[in-house]
Formats: sequence, C-alpha cells, structure tokens
Amino acid sequence: MSHTLEQRVLVITMHDDPATDTRAALLAQITDLVHVHKPASVVIVLDQPSPSQTTLSVVLRAHHLCSHLDLVMFVASHSAPVRRLLAAAADTRDIRLVIHARADTAIATATALTTAA
Repeated sequence: MSHTLEQRVLVITMHDDPATDTRAALLAQITDLVHVHKPASVVIVLDQPSPSQTTLSVVLRAHHLCSHLDLVMFVASHSAPVRRLLAAAADTRDIRLVIHARADTAIATATALTTAA
C-alpha cells in the first residue's frame, strides 16, 4: 500500500491483496492515515487485476469509517465485477460510496468536490 495527499484528497493505492490475517492491520493503517491527514475526501485505488474478498472487506470497512467522519470516499477499480460487488455491498445508510473505473477520474472527481466545498 502507498499513499499521497493531493489537494486535501488522500489517495491510497492498494498494490497487492492483503493476507486474511493482515486485514485488521491494513485497516488500522488506513484509519491512521485518515486521522493524521484529515482529508476532505479519500480515494482508494485497487491496483490489482482481481482484488480478493479480503481487499473488498477492507475497502467496505474504510467506507464505513469515512462515512462516520463525514468524508466522501471514492474507489477506483478496472474490474467491472469488482465495481458491481462494491456497489451492491456498500452501506447505503451513510455517505454513498462513489466508484469509478479509472483512478485519474476518481481523483479528479474527489478534487473537484473538495475544491467546490
């Protein structure tokens, strides 16, 4: 995992699928990044060709965290089946999870939202 901060948008790129036993540690890292940077929004880029259920679980838990902090979270994945799974499994009671096919589109949309706010 790597991260950057672009105009108050925290961009987290997940390069590899985490092992099941490291899911909690990865979520803790994401939580720490969100709290340290206090971003206006968060983008998670799934860089893997076919992310695992463990990765999707981390993304959905991160979405729950962001919703509770009133942050809009964006996800970018090249995989249409992954995008459909995330859309179906995302919590709809809180802030909507915004899903894009391309990372640059997700980042640009998050930046535009931040700039407009």
